[in-house]
Amino acid sequence: MVGLATVGAWLYFCSAYTGRTYHQNSTYRRLAVAVYIALIAVKVTNPLHHGYFTATTIATPFSHLSVYMGPLHWTAMGLSYALAFVGYFMLLELFTEINFDTRALFALVGITAFPVAFNIIGYTTPFLLDITYEPLGVVVFAVGFAFVYIDQFNAVQLAGERNDPVIALDADSHIRDANRAARTVFPGIARAKGTHLEMTLLQVADYLSSDDPILKHQEEGQTRYYHVTDTSYGTAKAGLGRAIVFTDVTDRERYREELERQNERLERFASLVSHDLRNPLNVATGRFELLREEIEVAADNEHAAAVERALTRMDDLIDQILTLARDGQPVDQWDAVLLSAVVRGCWEMVETRTSTAKLRLDDDLTFKADQTRLKRLSENLFRNVLDHGGQDVKVTVGALSDRPGFYVSDDGPGIPEGDRESVFEAGYTTSKEGTGFGLAIVAEVVTAHGWEIQVTESDAGGARFEIFGIETLA
Repeated sequence: MVGLATVGAWLYFCSAYTGRTYHQNSTYRRLAVAVYIALIAVKVTNPLHHGYFTATTIATPFSHLSVYMGPLHWTAMGLSYALAFVGYFMLLELFTEINFDTRALFALVGITAFPVAFNIIGYTTPFLLDITYEPLGVVVFAVGFAFVYIDQFNAVQLAGERNDPVIALDADSHIRDANRAARTVFPGIARAKGTHLEMTLLQVADYLSSDDPILKHQEEGQTRYYHVTDTSYGTAKAGLGRAIVFTDVTDRERYREELERQNERLERFASLVSHDLRNPLNVATGRFELLREEIEVAADNEHAAAVERALTRMDDLIDQILTLARDGQPVDQWDAVLLSAVVRGCWEMVETRTSTAKLRLDDDLTFKADQTRLKRLSENLFRNVLDHGGQDVKVTVGALSDRPGFYVSDDGPGIPEGDRESVFEAGYTTSKEGTGFGLAIVAEVVTAHGWEIQVTESDAGGARFEIFGIETLA
């Protein structure tokens, strides 16, 4: 009965080792326990039905007990060996797929199954006792696994869990093996078994000892990037070896480098706007004021007023462009912010031009954001509403009910469905006095946080800006 239980332990090991989840499935677990209890019940109740075995005392040629195995015994044995071979299949399939040198492991599994031949000899001939010899195979497997091939078993398991390149090293950093993906990335490694890692892949060895885990590697004239991890395997006492895993992060690194180049261009652009444009503008504004005083231009002179409006508009445009450039950079400082506190502060800062505009706060929300840029986002949304919503516009701010995020809605004229994507483009405006950068800045702030924004129609028929994808805090 104890030996029969090892079939379940064997299947559990094979499933877990090969990365399957059968051993975690509650249905399979209950089924295994039920089958085991049923077999035990058949064994224990054999004196009642004699279906498992019968024993007869025979006097010749000497007094002995002759045991005859019944159909229930052979059914139980057949089921046990069938389940055991399911475990063998899972192991052999893994050994074949990962393309490591697993000949020794194949041999070990073969030796484990070899005692089946002893069972057949014992049943058909008088040379061996008619008993089950499989426990000998289990012992061979256990000893081989624990003391001889545990490093290879660990290396195979690590390689089998992923399709990434994997190089297996021994305790002294000599190359033991590499999977197919590693041999594709490092063609010479197939001939480097037994050599020290530094002798074959000096660049990899240097990266393992450096603080930068990203390895640049030239492949077919292109630079690819790998995140290099060093994982020990074997028991802590034995210290049998390590597996070097190369995770391809080329797309991520290329995106990061492109983002850095964009940020550098934005910085240069902001510097250009700030110095090369604002300085001449300041000179023009100052000279215009001096000229107007010198020639005593009338306060209501339309030409002077037009020049002054143009200079003021250029100054506003420069401010908006600088804000757009700087707010588009990724957020690197996050604060815990309360939606209601930010909204109330921004509403007070915005020049409403009328005292009849109303603000209403619905559900509150606490989340992570760059507080300075979030305020700029809110102020620009409010200015947009007040510029287009009329003197009596009512603004509502609250938390979204279906996903983490918040909204700003109004009861103004709204935004036509065909224009809801265009409103976030720089320079888009329907107002003669507008710069067209207000909602573009909103979109840049949203993108810099990694959020999303969309425009819909509010319940009152106006515009509703929904911002979602935020990280809320309890």
